[in-house]
Amino acid sequence: MIKHNKYGLQFTRTQRNGIFVLLLLILLMQFLIYFTGRISLPVTSDPEAEKWLTQQITIDSLKELKQSGKKKWLPFNPNFISDYKGHILGMTVAEIDRLHAFRTQGNYVNSVSDFQKVTGMEEERLAEIAPFFKFPEWVTRKEAKGKQTKEQFEKKEKKLFKVDINSATKEELMTVYGIGETLSERILKEKEKFGAFVSTEQFRYIWGLSDEVVEKLIEYFPVIHPPVISKIDINNASLKELTRFPYFRYALAKEIITYRSMIGTIKSKEDLTKIKEFPVEKVDIIALYLDF
Repeated sequence: MIKHNKYGLQFTRTQRNGIFVLLLLILLMQFLIYFTGRISLPVTSDPEAEKWLTQQITIDSLKELKQSGKKKWLPFNPNFISDYKGHILGMTVAEIDRLHAFRTQGNYVNSVSDFQKVTGMEEERLAEIAPFFKFPEWVTRKEAKGKQTKEQFEKKEKKLFKVDINSATKEELMTVYGIGETLSERILKEKEKFGAFVSTEQFRYIWGLSDEVVEKLIEYFPVIHPPVISKIDINNASLKELTRFPYFRYALAKEIITYRSMIGTIKSKEDLTKIKEFPVEKVDIIALYLDF
């Protein structure tokens, strides 16, 4: 039976019952939402979404690490550095490729010096990550097996004569306790960069040398004869010529040229100390390589 209402709408009894049930369900849903806060719905697992979520978590952790400014690396074997790991460590693409090419030939890096030779990484950046290198025990045991005791070295040192550092050989440098093949080669490479050492104080700026080793080098390997070196004309050298000098980085070389153009002639090492960002602690050494 159809019932008329004042709005002219017509509903059968069945339709009215259906509307009533629908309103009841709506009220029931509102009741559940109000008291439970949410309605549990089945969650479907999306592997692709989970993959991106994992990567996002990694990205967020890297952002936090960068913002903190602290390196929180755990010890690792440098032979198994992946592209991603190398990026985190600050390695360039070329350095990572050289390491991977070396490893694909079946070779292994067994020391910090080996890592530097293979990758060509700069010493300053290498110094930041080298303390976290962890090599297998058999490698460290092999290195320790061929080392002599400190007492044996001291007996040899008492018999040593002073040798000019600029004519010293790798074998002669290795007679000092604490200097092995790696450090002796590093000292000689440092000498090659400058052409010759002009002061034993330069030993203090060679990475990897302890204070004790430096003092031994100063004692047994002084600069006996003033070396013949090609000095830099500090007032006329170009930017390119200045940047070739190991103690002058590009930014400092630009500051030197700026100072020359604004102030005029650089007459002494005292003038050098007035240049922005100049390494004042090395001024006595640097001045020996310059012509004023």
